[in-house]
Amino acid sequence: MHTPWLSILIPVYNVEAYLAECVESVMLQADAGVEVLLLDDCSTDGSATVMHALEQRWPGRLRLLRHAHNQGLSAARNTMIEAAQGEYLWFLDSDDKLLPGAIPSLQAIVKEHHPDIVLCDFQVWRTPLRLKHRLRRRELHRSSFQGPARTCSHDTEELLHGLLLQGQWHAWSKISRRALWTTDLRFPPGKYFEDMAAMSRLALRARSFYHAPIPWVAYRRRNDSILATMNLHRLMDLSSSLGLFHEELQKTPWIHETRIRFALAHQCACNFVGIMRHLTSATLQEVPNPTALAARLRQDYLASAPLSPEELARTYWRHGWWLKRQRFLRFWNIDV
Repeated sequence: MHTPWLSILIPVYNVEAYLAECVESVMLQADAGVEVLLLDDCSTDGSATVMHALEQRWPGRLRLLRHAHNQGLSAARNTMIEAAQGEYLWFLDSDDKLLPGAIPSLQAIVKEHHPDIVLCDFQVWRTPLRLKHRLRRRELHRSSFQGPARTCSHDTEELLHGLLLQGQWHAWSKISRRALWTTDLRFPPGKYFEDMAAMSRLALRARSFYHAPIPWVAYRRRNDSILATMNLHRLMDLSSSLGLFHEELQKTPWIHETRIRFALAHQCACNFVGIMRHLTSATLQEVPNPTALAARLRQDYLASAPLSPEELARTYWRHGWWLKRQRFLRFWNIDV
């Protein structure tokens, strides 16, 4: 049996209403060289029944896995990484879908260039789609990367810079060689913002990349998503999500590159400002010691960013990013 050229990994947990549409979007364009894995993380709705119905619809085309107990998204992805056989891995959330032509477009790039990572863009998928959403052109095409497109680059520094500046860390917009997922690289179990933690480290291992500046994924905007339902646990995971990446970056020559240092500090500042906005809002009522928590957030920034707050503020000024500078310093100098 030939090794699949692509494995599409779909974690399943309480997505009965969305799963069939997701899988159908894959199977209608997948060739025989694409394996599709679905892992049920002990769903409590009818997701498992939908999985088996899909298996009967496409006999021999789907590999169904199941956890003995619920372990969360990171663990589900990690289990599927171990089980996958494809040369490339594509993580797809079970409430999203692939847009028509995505897999053939990826295959053409892989055949011609063989990059370590392929980056794609995405569109925001709302149901129902109202007129105001149709008029927002950015809804139909959001970029996942700032940098060269439609060419295979062997510049890892360019990859890191473009990802850090754009700040779109979702795993489903990055198709990667399975060989990059060494035993020391996995999604952090039990953590939120696992994509930022894992995909930043993945980029460090890549020696080539290709950015396809067209939407391949429709990202479903849900009212119960992590970003829409932030709590203290999730905020703290976001605060520390780039710590391990910074540790690994310091062992590479890219830590000395000015634009990488700025881009990482800027991403850490974006995380810090976003968290502080939540903490200073009236909607978050679970902060036991706001002053101590603000100090912890500053420590997380200092542990993850290669520029001090003063250095970042000066760099913002030189770039003409005055509003970003003002916003960062305002939140840095207040207690929640």
